[in-house]
Amino acid sequence: MPRNSVRTVDVDALLRHAEAACRRQRVSFTPIRREVFALLCRHERPAGAYDLLEELRRERPNAAPVTVYRALDFLVAAGLAHKVNALNAFTACRGSEESHRGLMLICRECSQVIELEDQRVESSIARSAADQAFETADVLVEVVGTCADCQR
Repeated sequence: MPRNSVRTVDVDALLRHAEAACRRQRVSFTPIRREVFALLCRHERPAGAYDLLEELRRERPNAAPVTVYRALDFLVAAGLAHKVNALNAFTACRGSEESHRGLMLICRECSQVIELEDQRVESSIARSAADQAFETADVLVEVVGTCADCQR
């Protein structure tokens, strides 16, 4: 596994959560989607699609890039993952089920992503959008800076 793959989370618990979320949404959590999600959950930092493809090919040698991209698109749409645009990578969602809105603090030094939910930020964005007669569908704010570890 890549050096950023060791994660101290309960991947099985995240998989159970994902399965339950997919059942509630009445969408199919196919074996390939499950495998890609499990790989994503094991990453300490956001992972690129080709990193995930390389790992997936250990079990599925014929896996193609489109396979991973489709699985990632599904995971993002289902609220199980976030695309971190600043890094062109993906991370498993660890926020609440009720809201797929959030705030991502992204370290430009080590690529660590801290996922937060802050009602004040969400409310402020919603008010500003409403002032413009704009209805928000999804809000994900990416803030790039330097994490506490890298500041030392």
